[in-house]
Amino acid sequence: MKRVIVGLSGGVDSSVAAYLLKEQGYEVIGLFMKNWHDDSVTISNECPWLDDSNDAMLVADKLGIPFQTVDLSEQYKERIVDYMFHEYEKGRTPNPDVLCNREIKFDVFMKIALDLGADYVATGHYCRKRTIEKEGENIYQLLAGADANKDQSYFLCQLSQEQLAKSLFPIGELTKPEVREIAAKLDLITADKKDSQGLCFIGKVKLPDFLQQQLKPKEGVIVEIPESNQVYHRSIPRFKNKEDELAYLSEKASYSIADGKVVGKHQGAHYFTKGQRKGLGVGGTVEPLFVIDTDVKDNVIYTGQGKDHPGLYKKVLFVNQEEIHWIREDLKLQVDESMDVMARIRYRQALEKATLHQVDSGLYVEFQELQSAITEGQFVAWYQEDELLGSGVIS
Repeated sequence: MKRVIVGLSGGVDSSVAAYLLKEQGYEVIGLFMKNWHDDSVTISNECPWLDDSNDAMLVADKLGIPFQTVDLSEQYKERIVDYMFHEYEKGRTPNPDVLCNREIKFDVFMKIALDLGADYVATGHYCRKRTIEKEGENIYQLLAGADANKDQSYFLCQLSQEQLAKSLFPIGELTKPEVREIAAKLDLITADKKDSQGLCFIGKVKLPDFLQQQLKPKEGVIVEIPESNQVYHRSIPRFKNKEDELAYLSEKASYSIADGKVVGKHQGAHYFTKGQRKGLGVGGTVEPLFVIDTDVKDNVIYTGQGKDHPGLYKKVLFVNQEEIHWIREDLKLQVDESMDVMARIRYRQALEKATLHQVDSGLYVEFQELQSAITEGQFVAWYQEDELLGSGVIS
């Protein structure tokens, strides 16, 4: 019997994953990851780890599988929380869930599981894995979950072939309602439990409160940039080559306070992210204000009225060479090569047609349609059909 260690999170998805593996004849062990225990920054008692670990234990008991808890809070703080503070400080918006999978679940946790003699690690992610053979080698494909509504492949966009080789995703072929139905039939305590919200493992967090632990509030101004600003009405130059055109189209507009009017104050540009609408506290505009850019150096937030404001839209983004990641290393582009893909710049976004262009310094992703709020620090992930091929940090 192959041994599988399931990351039991205390939610319905990992509970059913453990059950399915047991049914398939694996020796299953449940392991709960304790990654955070600073309750001072969570809102109410929405997602305390204590309840989750208790639920995970009850599920393991019900399924008749061994259970234990591992404390990874030190690694989580180092690899996720400190990274987040660092990124916000630079004015970027990190995605802790993607990092958490790459750094914690499929790295630190996986190493512990393999040390415990596991052949595989399993999670309750809605995605699928397939193995193909190419030139005598096994290649692992990461595919979208069968439930298009719940597909979580995006969160795993930074996994490697080595990590995929040791991973199982037992619920990838199921829909959420089917998973809940199985849990209800088994009378598992997690059957009707709400999906956890908020930061991976920390729960529902007031982000400014969380960030204020390290990034001190600092008063600055909110500036509204009108649509009539000349930056949106420049004539497009003629380009010598495609790379020059892509560089031009991916460029960030640069604003100064003189480009608009001061409409309010804020407590720190690093608490805000592009595309954000809530939390600005400015009224009296015809349409709601959206953040179109943040300047953490001068502590200014630039905004525009309405979700169609031109400051929100761009067609091309860039990923620095060292931040490009191919799950399918065999399909990696060489300089001057391009590839047609479907891509997304955030979880839950519908896939959009795009072309990848590899250049010396990195990778341009050119979308067919304009994209709203392309945000530095987030991940762009690219697919062909339902296979996720790679990803990168938007620079």
